[in-house]
Amino acid sequence: MSDAYLPVGPGLGLEENFLSLDDILMSQEKLPGRAESTLPRLAFALGQEAGTGDSIPEGSKLEIPLWLAKGLHDSKRRTISVELPKIYKEAWRTVFSADANVVDLHKMGPYYYRFGSQLLNFDNPENPEIAQTMLETFISRFRRIMDSSQNAYNEDTSALVARLDELERVLFQAGQKGLNDFQCWEKGQASQITASSLVQNYGKRKFTDMDG
Repeated sequence: MSDAYLPVGPGLGLEENFLSLDDILMSQEKLPGRAESTLPRLAFALGQEAGTGDSIPEGSKLEIPLWLAKGLHDSKRRTISVELPKIYKEAWRTVFSADANVVDLHKMGPYYYRFGSQLLNFDNPENPEIAQTMLETFISRFRRIMDSSQNAYNEDTSALVARLDELERVLFQAGQKGLNDFQCWEKGQASQITASSLVQNYGKRKFTDMDG
């Protein structure tokens, strides 16, 4: 009998974790771009109508999955150039700076933080501003998300959760689970309070680093 599938957490840095279903889905998100040279045998893969054979001509506009864009991107050879999705551009960064809590992140990009961190792989002069905006957005929205997870117990939270990016949804669920576990313990329905998996995993990584 095979063991039950245990979810694997996503990578939260510049590299994806390809054992994570969330990261596999995130890497399928597309980037606008342009072919800086002829791309042979890629027209069919990218859903392009090739004029000659299966090659994509130089100068063609593209919609490239993140995983392929990272593979093709080479700052020295200039195979492709990648443009920023609109939610990471200056106009939207201004909106986030004004009030990040009003943005429906799931509608604009369900993997806003993880996808944005992957954009830092590409040579873009706006990378520092993108990274700073993501950090400030996370800090601004985090407190409200956790407050809501603690104050909306046994209530319909579907409208609230619908506006969150996938990482924020995980945090919201962790907050509600922590509250539920605590209330069960208070009522004598649980024998002990256990550390969350996030804390346990952090501790394991820390001890591994110390051993190395």
